[in-house]
Amino acid sequence: MILINVYLQNFGCKVNAIETDGIAALLRQNGWVICSAPEDADAIILNSCTVTASGDHRMLTALRKLRRTAPHAAIVLTGCYVQAFPEEAAALEDADILAGTKERTKIPALLENFLQSRTPCHAVSPYGKTDAFEYLPQGADEGHTRAFLKIQDGCNRFCSYCIIPYARGRCRSRELADIAEQAQLLSARGYHEIVLCGINLACYGQENGLNIADAVDACANAGFRRVRLGSLEPDGLTDEVLARLAANPAFCPQFHISLQSGCDRTLRAMHRHYTCAEYAALLAKIRSLFPSCAVTTDIMTGFPGETEEDFSQTLAFAKEMEFSKIHIFRYSRRPGTLADGMPDQVAESVKKERADRLSALERQLHADFLQSRIGKTVSVLFEREKDTAFHIGHAADYTTVCVPSDGTGASLRNRIFQVTITAVQGDRLYGTLNGTQKDL
Repeated sequence: MILINVYLQNFGCKVNAIETDGIAALLRQNGWVICSAPEDADAIILNSCTVTASGDHRMLTALRKLRRTAPHAAIVLTGCYVQAFPEEAAALEDADILAGTKERTKIPALLENFLQSRTPCHAVSPYGKTDAFEYLPQGADEGHTRAFLKIQDGCNRFCSYCIIPYARGRCRSRELADIAEQAQLLSARGYHEIVLCGINLACYGQENGLNIADAVDACANAGFRRVRLGSLEPDGLTDEVLARLAANPAFCPQFHISLQSGCDRTLRAMHRHYTCAEYAALLAKIRSLFPSCAVTTDIMTGFPGETEEDFSQTLAFAKEMEFSKIHIFRYSRRPGTLADGMPDQVAESVKKERADRLSALERQLHADFLQSRIGKTVSVLFEREKDTAFHIGHAADYTTVCVPSDGTGASLRNRIFQVTITAVQGDRLYGTLNGTQKDL
């Protein structure tokens, strides 16, 4: 076995970051060393994202810089860009090895072969309908007070603006028994909170008669005191799923439910399979079951054909839904998607102007949400100290909460306490420990 120093760089979403940690764990299992600087590396692994063409440009710029920084290192380019655009990736001179999103477990062997032969290798194979979930080792989660577990991959939606089904394949899920096993191992490491992640998380288990509530229950049964979900699509949150989540005291009532547009005409053009009325009904159901929940969302501005009236409907709908936070994206043309060839592409200046208006509304909604927390008592998992003045953590709804230090220097890190909220400053809540410093 060849011992090498490996530098890893990640682009993209939280799932990508989890997978990069998994690749690092896989390399450590082979006895290799993860280094912190590319100039010290014998091999470099770049995990790519391809959600937007501008993201491709940033990633490719980083690839060229890595080659200049470490001219003798073996460079592995893996991830969504490679899988979605294998021919483009094959034309890149700065990557020695290409590994698609199906071949990441092969990266140690591919590296060994290349370091011996110096022969470039392209390991990219297309997805089929029966592909299984890819199991990478669990990353170290170093420095975190919450654990992250990927339990789902792929998407069957084929939204007109999105390349991800081509980069990730169809929906497939981690076995429930493996979720329980991994959760037990992570709980034994001392984590109190786990975040379940996926590409289309809401469809977890649908191919084998399960749903996301089964995964939440498995983690709670493994000893986790808090179980949090990543981004969700609306159609997976059925009445049964919501009722089961509401019955689980470990479930964190924070829902990030993608909207994309508050205009039915735009939703149809996006191939989103719900109407604004259906989305509003879902949020009403959620808030009836979780009265103190936080609901956040994604909204895109400037989708092809979006008129001023369409956008005005989105603004009004977002205000009506009272989101606690909105992640705002300007539409970015993505070659290979249906929307890229649509007529009536919106000018960049218009996309930006609409994003700015939506951002102004978002700031007001977020401020209103934080103000609504004053006087409430919430449970907080503390994560760090801000110098010696404050302990900082997150409530179950994922708002940031600060409490003053008692001056003794005692740490509350990785402990859960009840906190009564007394004030808002900026985007943070401030409060006092409810009673003595006693863990829940």
